[in-house]
Amino acid sequence: MAIAIAMSTTIQVSKKTARILKELMKKTNTKTYDELIRIIISEKFKLHTSLFGSNPKLTSFKEEEEAEFHEL
Repeated sequence: MAIAIAMSTTIQVSKKTARILKELMKKTNTKTYDELIRIIISEKFKLHTSLFGSNPKLTSFKEEEEAEFHEL
């Protein structure tokens, strides 16, 4: 049995930016800052939702799955 550990990091933003991000989370119905930031980046830079290719049938890896592959 493998134990997956979610990797996270801390970023520093001003209080004003934190308030803006919280408000955007409400408006976009996102549950995490990570989800919101990914949406903003994707829309701004027109990135594909999958960084592993452009096959629309592929689903994104879950954090647990990504952590499992990092252990290999």
